Amino acid sequence: MIRLQFSTQRGLSSALIRWFGHLGPFTHVDAIMRDTGPRQGWLLGARWRGPYGRGVQIRPPDYAVFSRRLVVDIPVPWPREQWFYRYLRDQLGKPYDISAILGFASGRDWRADDSWFCSELIAAALEAAGVFARPLCCQVNKIDPDDLLLALSMLVPIAA
Repeated sequence: MIRLQFSTQRGLSSALIRWFGHLGPFTHVDAIMRDTGPRQGWLLGARWRGPYGRGVQIRPPDYAVFSRRLVVDIPVPWPREQWFYRYLRDQLGKPYDISAILGFASGRDWRADDSWFCSELIAAALEAAGVFARPLCCQVNKIDPDDLLLALSMLVPIAA
């Protein structure tokens, strides 16, 4: 099972993501770690800033004050789940992709793997693990959390 947490916070950065996205309810997405032990339930994702570092990191579940959360479970065979989480771990330490936020307007390819923002990272991992039958068909310059949630709604029920 792949578990994702879609979320939003109050504040300017979330408001801007909503404005330049689709004005949907979510502005961030993390993968919920399935490890056993002390990091079970921790969140792996890409953040612009925060007390646990910039870029792709593993953070505790309460690393931010979320004003809204939605957990989406994606049932997949064990090998796909393992590939998904391995792909994410391979991205640890990569920088946050501030150019992609600007790329919403400028045309940067969201699949470039030198840096990430949250929904790019998770969408690329889902594609790499073969969760989608074929590559996502979306604008090459952006995939925001709401785009990703819409794509996932074709695979699993979403109770937003």
